[in-house]
Amino acid sequence: MPLAVFPKCFLNELVVSRTMTPAQWIDRVAKQLDVDGLEFYWPFVPADHVSQIELRKLAEANGLSIPMLCYSSDFTHPEPENRIAEIQQQKRAIEAAKNLGGRYCRVLSGQRRPGLGQSEGVKLVADCITQLIPFAVEHGITLILENHYKDGFWDYPEFAQKSDVFLALLDAIPPSPFFGVNYDPSNAIIAGEDPIALLQRVKHRVVTMHASDRYFEGGTAADLRKIEAHPQSGYASILRHGVIGQGLNDYDQIFPILKAAGFNGWISIEDGEDPSVGMEHLRLSAEFLRGKMAQHGLS
Repeated sequence: MPLAVFPKCFLNELVVSRTMTPAQWIDRVAKQLDVDGLEFYWPFVPADHVSQIELRKLAEANGLSIPMLCYSSDFTHPEPENRIAEIQQQKRAIEAAKNLGGRYCRVLSGQRRPGLGQSEGVKLVADCITQLIPFAVEHGITLILENHYKDGFWDYPEFAQKSDVFLALLDAIPPSPFFGVNYDPSNAIIAGEDPIALLQRVKHRVVTMHASDRYFEGGTAADLRKIEAHPQSGYASILRHGVIGQGLNDYDQIFPILKAAGFNGWISIEDGEDPSVGMEHLRLSAEFLRGKMAQHGLS
């Protein structure tokens, strides 16, 4: 089972300060981590196709691939022209995923804007994703819908954060071999729900997974609900990413369910917040996951 890594703890360096380049990230991973690939994040992907292909070649030269592109589509805009613009931007992300040598590109529902009802929101988002599937097919890319919490640069949490909305959205999109689920157990915990119960509902549609571990520091899930009621760019301060295997998720339950469902996709490490210990924490997470994947027949 292939293992990838997402640079959660280095997003500020890669996206905001630009003190790290994607090429430098590839080099660090190749030299320091036992993984097979990298998951890229759209804001640090170069805009031109030539540079994207060069990054693919650089990764391959270092024995790595770039199978997944993490994109944060926002299809809950009330204005049609904004949703059209989001569709066009997602298409650019799909093209980039192909140029990077990838197979998967994430889609999200969008922000849970005040006043947006569930049925209206599901219809808006399902319409946008349904329009994108033929474009994804054309480029050989599978769109993966994540049970997501919140993009780090958004004001509001995910519209489809709760499982009932997430499942309703899945049902509203026509089945396709080029559309599936990116399962993240931590995000179910953040939603105040049971990640195992959600996995049982979607296990046959999971094509990729974010392996993560979260914990609360100085607050609870109830406190998080209060914080979410107000616009806030980024994550709430009480919510922490940690080394995988040291948080709230039970991988001894998760991995057997995936194995029994026939899962054979990429698992991507999403851990860490402090860049000063980022690589060491990623190393520990990769070590933990390799062991658990082997234990449960996913290696």
